[in-house]
Amino acid sequence: MAGKKQTYIIKTQYGSFRCVFEPEKDMGGYVAEASGVQGAVSWGKTLAEAKRMIAEAIEGSIETRVISKAVEKGTIRVSRRTPAAAAA
Repeated sequence: MAGKKQTYIIKTQYGSFRCVFEPEKDMGGYVAEASGVQGAVSWGKTLAEAKRMIAEAIEGSIETRVISKAVEKGTIRVSRRTPAAAAA
């Protein structure tokens, strides 16, 4: 199936998601996108690596959205330290 888009269901800790994998012509490997998760795009040198990487991208996108909403509601507070403050 070289050169053709392939669709797989990727299982994550937050459920299963339909993802599209497409061979990347310039760099080689595969570009992966989770169509139902905004911002979940990744790449892997092999199809197996692309599957692992898109699972991480899906989980990271979901976690970021949950944290952002909790900050907006005031449920949690995120303190941001500058690099100089973190080193002190």
